[in-house]
Amino acid sequence: MQVIETVAEMHAVRASMTGPVAVVPTLGGLHAGHEALIHAARKRAGTVVTTLFLNPTQFGQNEDLARYPANRERDLEIMRKAGVDAVFVPSVEEMYPPDDHFAVDPGPIADVLEGEHRPGHMRAVATVVAKLFNATRPDLAYFGEKDGQQLEVVTRMSRDLRFGIEIVPVPTVRDERELALSSRLAYLTDKERAAAEVVYRALCAARDHWDDGERSNVELENIMKSVIASESMATLGYAVVVDPDTFERHAETNITSGAWALIAVTIGTTRLIDNLRLN
Repeated sequence: MQVIETVAEMHAVRASMTGPVAVVPTLGGLHAGHEALIHAARKRAGTVVTTLFLNPTQFGQNEDLARYPANRERDLEIMRKAGVDAVFVPSVEEMYPPDDHFAVDPGPIADVLEGEHRPGHMRAVATVVAKLFNATRPDLAYFGEKDGQQLEVVTRMSRDLRFGIEIVPVPTVRDERELALSSRLAYLTDKERAAAEVVYRALCAARDHWDDGERSNVELENIMKSVIASESMATLGYAVVVDPDTFERHAETNITSGAWALIAVTIGTTRLIDNLRLN
């Protein structure tokens, strides 16, 4: 596995790769969810490239950049065992030189849900992913469905900016408690992990009512909120049902199209997000 640290070297190595080439971007702190992305990419791509870059611009002032559970040597070993061909590991200075001023504006989708709670986050995600795409120049890019809003931002960016990159979503990987795998699960105590089970229960409750014929966006959201409220350790950020085609909260009282339930909950000091397509 080649370890590449500069954009110039990445471009040179990319020129020698046989396609299709797939990229799996990561912040580090790898877990089985990342491995699922790599394995999915391996099935279709002739060459699999990962990126390992803890992007400081997508962390807010009071967020967890300093304690994020990334470990370069451990992460590289996981990538090596998963069959990665090359990993791009740039420095902050390589990605953000002193004269770097441009950014990607994702539009209104950046101002809702995670974007509302974390101002500037989606803009930072779009910008760094665009930079990583430029460095690795993939044909395919793999992202987990757990970060549903991020997936939608990247998909729209690739489409609207005509990158010519196929964005491939990979289903959320869950642990034995049905928690959506996330690097931030490492922050939870055993008691908090048990409490965090309420997130998926709330999503499943909405899905079960959808399957039983419930189509009121208000009722579906209230069902999720009620389940979250049953767990004293959980603080609700949002529980919404959006249109998967527009990513806007369903305005219609009686939903006649698709529906995507999204939840953000804080357990202790750890913010967790999850989602489920109801249909």
